[in-house]
Amino acid sequence: MPPESLPTVLNSLRSTLLDPDRLVRAVASGRRRGAVPHYRRTELRWVDLRAGRRLQIVTFDSTQSFTTNVEPAAAPEAVAAVLDQPYGNWHVDSTDESVQVRVTKKGAAQVHRAPAPQRDVERQHDRTKARMLDASHPFLHAVGISDAEGRIKPSRSAKYRQVDEFLRAFAPTMDDVLRAAAGETVRLVDLGCGNAYLTFAVRAWLDQRPDSKVEVTGIDVKEQSRARNEALAAQLGWASTMSFGRSTIDAAELVDRPHGVFALHACDTATDDALARAVQWQAPVILAAPCCHHDLQRQLSGAAHWPGPYGMLARQGILRERFADVMTDALRASILRILGYRVDVMEFVDSVHTPRNTLLRAVRTGGEPPAEVVTEYSRMIEMWGVRPALGQRLKRELMTAGLDI
Repeated sequence: MPPESLPTVLNSLRSTLLDPDRLVRAVASGRRRGAVPHYRRTELRWVDLRAGRRLQIVTFDSTQSFTTNVEPAAAPEAVAAVLDQPYGNWHVDSTDESVQVRVTKKGAAQVHRAPAPQRDVERQHDRTKARMLDASHPFLHAVGISDAEGRIKPSRSAKYRQVDEFLRAFAPTMDDVLRAAAGETVRLVDLGCGNAYLTFAVRAWLDQRPDSKVEVTGIDVKEQSRARNEALAAQLGWASTMSFGRSTIDAAELVDRPHGVFALHACDTATDDALARAVQWQAPVILAAPCCHHDLQRQLSGAAHWPGPYGMLARQGILRERFADVMTDALRASILRILGYRVDVMEFVDSVHTPRNTLLRAVRTGGEPPAEVVTEYSRMIEMWGVRPALGQRLKRELMTAGLDI
C-alpha cells in the first residue's frame, strides 16, 4: 500500500481511541527518526470502574508502568497528548477492524487495515493479560511448560513468558512474510535451532491463522536435536509441515528461498553465520536473538590502546564485556541496514526472565542505505580497530554495496 499522510491517519485513529464502544486496545511504541517519545510504550483502552467508564492509559518507561484512568470529558486532551508523541508504530484494535501504522523515514504513514475477528470487549479494570498462545495448547504440554490440565507450571512460567513475548515480536512482521510468500506456502527456517522451543511456538501460533499454510525447517549440528525435534513434530501431528536437518549453519542449503529466518540464541559467531546465510538468501524477514558475544570481547581485550577517553571501560572486565556486547549488536544492525534491511533492536522479554533478551528484527526493503549509515560503520570499525564476524562473512556483499573493508 502507498504511504499516507501521517496527520490524516493519526486523526482517523483519534476517533477510534475516543470511541468507548469501538476501541478494544491501542498500543503505541517505537520512535520516529530523529525523535524519542517520553515513554517507550503507551497502551489505551476503555474500562468500567465503580465511578463509571474511563479511558485507561498505561505508560511504560525502562523499568515500570504507570496507569491513569481519565474521565470521558478529559479524554480528548489526553488522547491528543499521546498522538503528539513521536511514536513510530501504532497498533489499534477495534470491534470492526485492526489497524497497524508504521511511520516511515520520510514521516509518512504506512498503514495496514484488516477486518477484525468477532470478539468480546473486556472492560474490567483488572484483567488477565491476553496471551499469544493459550496455556492449554498441546505444544506447551508436550514440552513440559504446562500440565495435563493446561495450567502453566510455576517452574516454567519464565519460559512461557519468553514464548509469549517472542510471538509478540514476530507478529508485526507476519504481513511482510505473507507479502513475500505471495500466496505460496510460507517457508520458515530456524538456524541453530537446538530444541526449537520458539520455532515450535511460531508453528503453534500460525495454526490459529487459517489464511496461511506454513512449512518449517530446523537446522542444527547435533543429531540429538534433529531426532528429538522430529519426534516432537510427529507427536503434535506436524510431521508433514516441519522437518529438521543436521548441518552447520554456514553449510545449510535450501531448495527454495525462505520467507523468514530465525537464529535464536545461537552462540557467539553462530549468530553471524545465521545472519549471513539469511542475507545471502535475501530472506524477507530475519529475527535473531544473540546468545553470547565473545568475538569482539577477544578483539577489544587485546587492544593496547582504546581511542580517546574510552580506556576507562577497558580497566574493568565486566564493563569491557558489556560494551563489546552492545557494539557487536550495533554493528550487526548497521551491516543489515547497509545491505537493504530495516532493523529494530529490541528487548523481547524482561531481563528478570532471561539475560538473553535482545532481539534483532530485520525486514528486507531492498533500498539503498543512507550515506550516514555507511559512514558510521566505516568510522566505527576504523576507530576501534575491530573486524566484526558478520562483516567478514558478508565481505563480498558489503563491497558490492560500495563499502571497502
